[in-house]
Amino acid sequence: RCSLSEPQLEQLSVPLAVPYLDEPPTPLHFYRDWVCPNRPCIIRNALQHWPALQKWSFPYLRATVGSIEVSVAVTPDGYADAVRGDRFMMPAERRLSLSYVLDVLEGQTQHPGVLYVQKQCSNLLTELPQLLPDLESHVPWASEALGKMPDAVNFWLGDVAAVTSLHKDHYENLYCVVSGEKHFLLHPPSDRPFIPYELYTPATYHLTEEGSFNVVDEEAMEKVPWIPLDPLAPDLARYPSYSQARALCCTVQAGEMLYLPALWFHHVQQSHGCIAVNYWYDMEYDLKYSYFQLLDSLTKASGLD
Repeated sequence: RCSLSEPQLEQLSVPLAVPYLDEPPTPLHFYRDWVCPNRPCIIRNALQHWPALQKWSFPYLRATVGSIEVSVAVTPDGYADAVRGDRFMMPAERRLSLSYVLDVLEGQTQHPGVLYVQKQCSNLLTELPQLLPDLESHVPWASEALGKMPDAVNFWLGDVAAVTSLHKDHYENLYCVVSGEKHFLLHPPSDRPFIPYELYTPATYHLTEEGSFNVVDEEAMEKVPWIPLDPLAPDLARYPSYSQARALCCTVQAGEMLYLPALWFHHVQQSHGCIAVNYWYDMEYDLKYSYFQLLDSLTKASGLD
């Protein structure tokens, strides 16, 4: 749908599809070919040495960390940190044992709403350190290329109904699927003029003892800028500029790693019970960041937002 020709897109370093690498790149190649041009790729055979790939079944997690309480996002519809109506909705948070979460995912017990272990904030290290022997605390070739260790290592486990709304992060993201699959819809930073933002009153779901959800406004917080558009069913009558954006869609299978560059917009779905780990490396606030800030400012000044 983009108005640019394919050669023009290539000059902007926007791929026509997310490319695959058959093996992990060297630190030099990763930095030169992917980080510097800010291009995503899916890397095969990067996790084969992880015991987690063979071990992380539901029975193994029950036996190893089943009694551990983890922070779980609970929403009525699977959308946490997303625009619902005229509010930016944040999830109710519950401390639940991982065994209980697994029981709910397997249908052995019932819990109101949709559960998603998605705390971030390095929840793998802080809540489930017993699992660390099954993987690596960082990605060595990425750490060498980026000249730093990850800011966070996160564990993800959720319902098929759990959806991550379209947004961007200031992190170089290495997203590793251990079991199941993740479905990513991506937009490059250059699509910013076509992606709408609006300001929303922040609110949090509160789960009552009866199992219903109340919406409670966070009156002490400032309004939150967020993307109101659903890229799977965009309202082009309301947001006609989005027709000029060009989404890249990819599926990351078990054993594969997605390099999701900083500032790329992404919307994420998953198979039921998908297990994943991701590494967040703080981005360099270099020319790429400056160019994005300029594009963002011009978008707002021109009234495209």
